Formats: sequence, C-alpha cells, structure tokens
Amino acid sequence: MAVLVAPTKSNLIKAKSSLALSKKGYELLDKKRNVLLKEMMVLVNKAKVVNSEKFNVLKEAYDVLQKANITLGVKNVEDISYSSPEEEDFDVLLKSVMGIDIPTIKYKSDDGFFPTYGIYSSNTFLDESRQKFINVKEKIYELAELENSIFKLAKEIQKTKKRTNALQYVQIPKYKEQVKYIQEVLEEKEREDFFRLKRLKSKK
Repeated sequence: MAVLVAPTKSNLIKAKSSLALSKKGYELLDKKRNVLLKEMMVLVNKAKVVNSEKFNVLKEAYDVLQKANITLGVKNVEDISYSSPEEEDFDVLLKSVMGIDIPTIKYKSDDGFFPTYGIYSSNTFLDESRQKFINVKEKIYELAELENSIFKLAKEIQKTKKRTNALQYVQIPKYKEQVKYIQEVLEEKEREDFFRLKRLKSKK
C-alpha cells in the first residue's frame, strides 16, 4: 500500500487520530448494522405469520361468499356490492428507527357493523363475508407496513455495510500503514541522530 505522507511528528499525530476515529466509526456502524439486522429479522418473521393469516382469512372469506352467492344468487350479491362505497380509512405515518423513517399505517378497525345494503335483501352469509373481507383488508394493511419496513431496513443495512467495509478494508489499513511508516522513519532518524551524536562525543 502506497503511503503518500511526509514522515513528520505532526503527521504521525494526525494519522494516529484518524486511525482512532476510523476504528470508533467502524465499531459504531457495526453495532448499528447488527441492531438493524435484528430488527429486520423480527419483522421478517412477523411478516411470514401475517401473510399466512391473510391467506387463511381470505380463504374463509371466499368460502362464506360462495354460500352467500348460492343462497342469494350471484347477480343479487353483485348488485349489493355496487352499493357499498369505496373506503380509504387509513393514513400513512412515519416513525424513526435508528434514524430511518419507517412507514406506519394507521387505520380505524371496523369492529362495528353498519352495512350499506338492506337487511331484507341480504342474509347472515353476506354479513359474515363482508366482515371477513374487512379482516383481509386489515391484514393487507399490516403486511404492507411490514414489507415496506423490511425494504427500508434492508437498504439501510446495505448502506451501512458498504461504509463499514470501506472503514475496515480501506481507511483503517491506510492509517495503520501511515502510522507504521512514519514511526519507522522517525525511529530510524532518532537512531541515526543518536549514533551521530555518539561519534561526535567520542571524537571530542
């Protein structure tokens, strides 16, 4: 490795300071990367569970919808579905995790049941189907939040890894080499000065 630095005491102090700073930066970034990895793995495991739950609820919803189609007729169920308004009952907020903005979906859970269709034109299968699909929607919200958070954390982990690699394999070795080179040159110079002074004394 080329050491392009003058072998002076002031440069030795600078090189030692830069080396200490690089080591400290590496330690902090490595800790940050480990924390982010742990956080991401927690979210990945949670996303697997939520995704499985989503498919289970979706299957239940379609099973009940099929019963509603059989008892009420597909055309009647389709007509009733057109009377239901589109809902956008969620907000996307941001929370900070290790300085990273992670999206959070806030929505009002539809625990109460207020159908927009007439009671006499429907039955319990349709009501249950509607509630099941609301549950599916909420699982989708939850999964979207988790997947987006995982994506954001993965990007930050990648950036942090590049910075730790730059410190570990470029900056730290460079400053170590500078410190070693300057110390060797200065020590050699001190030895030369010592022997020169010794010779001068012996001549006197």
